[in-house]
Amino acid sequence: MLHKNKMRPLRIDDARKTPLAGEAAWQALAGAREILVAKGKSYQVFDPRSDDLQAILAAASGRTGNLRAPVLRLGDRILVGFSESLYALLVGEGR
Repeated sequence: MLHKNKMRPLRIDDARKTPLAGEAAWQALAGAREILVAKGKSYQVFDPRSDDLQAILAAASGRTGNLRAPVLRLGDRILVGFSESLYALLVGEGR
């Protein structure tokens, strides 16, 4: 989907080799205006300036406690997890 829209990642990390949990996961999310956490066909939207840090981390973390993959930063938004419809919506916006 990213290649189709002529978008190239600036950085790719392997979550199995570099897992992020707790404070490290929060640092990866910090600075975003909006965090969207996808699970299946649904997703949750968080504002890290006003929403509870623990609630954001709980939604963005998998069973192991590590940040779920993939994580995609689009401008000042961060997408955690995968939802094809959400990616299509946001990538299609060019945001």
